[in-house]
Amino acid sequence: MKNHHLLLAAGLSASSTFAVPYQTYRTRSTSATNSSIPVPPLNSLAKAAGLTYFGTAIDNPDLENPEYVQYAFGYAPELFGQVTPANGQKWDATEPEQNVFNYTEGDAIIDPALNDSMIARCHNLNWYNQNPAWLTSGNFTNATLISILENHIANIIGHYRGQCYAWDVVNEALNDNGTYRSDLWYDTIGPAFIPIAFRAAAQADPHAKLYYNDYNIEYAGAKASAAQALVQDLQAQGVRIDGVGLQSHFIGNETPSYDAQVANLQAFTALGVEVALTELDVRIPVPATDADQAQQAASYAESVQACVDVAGCVGVTVWDFDDQYSWVPGTFPGFGSADLFAANFTAKPAVASIASVLSAAAATGSAKL
Repeated sequence: MKNHHLLLAAGLSASSTFAVPYQTYRTRSTSATNSSIPVPPLNSLAKAAGLTYFGTAIDNPDLENPEYVQYAFGYAPELFGQVTPANGQKWDATEPEQNVFNYTEGDAIIDPALNDSMIARCHNLNWYNQNPAWLTSGNFTNATLISILENHIANIIGHYRGQCYAWDVVNEALNDNGTYRSDLWYDTIGPAFIPIAFRAAAQADPHAKLYYNDYNIEYAGAKASAAQALVQDLQAQGVRIDGVGLQSHFIGNETPSYDAQVANLQAFTALGVEVALTELDVRIPVPATDADQAQQAASYAESVQACVDVAGCVGVTVWDFDDQYSWVPGTFPGFGSADLFAANFTAKPAVASIASVLSAAAATGSAKL
């Protein structure tokens, strides 16, 4: 088992290409593949199936549990090959006071991930939520708020430059009816805050993939169409956008069908951007029955299969992997059990269903659609 209590400092080495983070760490905690992994190696299977990664979100309180840390990092990069800090890179964590930056929470997740040959999807630079009081109550002018946004992005990406495969630059800027969300950014700056954020991000790290990330854009409808129009608008302005993140927070018996997900993913990739499932979980009623878990397993499998089959879908991130750390019960009363593992780190049927999809694709080769 790998010991993650003693993580070594990073040594920087630039590279001319950027398929994975171009910082080279001096060592991994263990150089050999961990043969004791107790579940299917989902990231290894995903890469064999043609994806870039299969990964997980991780939140800082999770790191207090040694068994959790073993699953998150100790079996890397075989089980999970990518991480997303669930909260540690958001504005309230990184700039709690104006122009005073704190990278402690983000570093606590990014450093061990890169040390164990994982890649990072970094999250996020602009959102309507989890903003500090100084920002939300500042009554800033248009020009001042633009300056604050650009400064924040320059500092945050500057700190993580070269460590992030991708950044969720703007998160959840749209309403479900396809209109812009009324929030601090839109109400003060107007829709121009989005290209401003993307331009600032591109300048801060020309190698990182720049994403728009949102929920309820996983199937055709007003919101998905608006997200596609947003991509086209940025492109028309000459603003770089490399990808769209489809969060994929699903309900077991209401998950979009495989065909619907494939068609929707293709609608985005047709615009010349890559796509990823960035926050996948499947909530079911609690207490969950065997039938609920079977439905959940089928839903997970269909979503992963859709990504595997669509050219330009690069990877899947689950929104944490163990039920004891899921956000779902506190947000959706009566629902839970949304993750791949039960609260005692017992793999659910969904783990086997995902592994089956990935193994079949690796064995036969996925005919990319």
